[in-house]
Amino acid sequence: MDSRGENDYLHPMAQAKKDPNSKLIADNRRARFDYAIEDDLECGIMLQGSEVKSLRSQSANIADSYASVEDGELWLINGYIAPYAQAKTWGHEERRKRKLLVSRKELARLWKETQRQGMTLVPLSLYFNERGMVKLKLGIAKGKKAHDKRETSAKRDWGREKQRLLKRGE
Repeated sequence: MDSRGENDYLHPMAQAKKDPNSKLIADNRRARFDYAIEDDLECGIMLQGSEVKSLRSQSANIADSYASVEDGELWLINGYIAPYAQAKTWGHEERRKRKLLVSRKELARLWKETQRQGMTLVPLSLYFNERGMVKLKLGIAKGKKAHDKRETSAKRDWGREKQRLLKRGE
């Protein structure tokens, strides 16, 4: 028997801890209301040092941003990362275009879906993964009409009411 204890091998998940590197930075909750998300993918993002420092303090907003394929590259446009106070001289521009990192195969698929099928690339969330790298979750989406939004809202309200009724035991 080793020093870990006798029950550690029986419950391997009991010793797993939450990774301190992975955390959510910004979430675009409005995207699921305005768009019907067909598919999503994770991509890397090219950042400057002051941008990463600013993201560690969770000061970013991706609600008004979108992604676009331009000149054979994928870009995040209008994403906001607050300036880092300690990087006065060598700071970054807050709403600059940031290059997104995907494979050539994924880039070709994204270009096809946006150009031919009329889809939109919507940022869903910005987060640090378990290795501490900044990642962006992109949604491949189609815009919803007003009646679709009302239908989604009605389904959500009915789901909440159903949960209340089940909780009360009626």
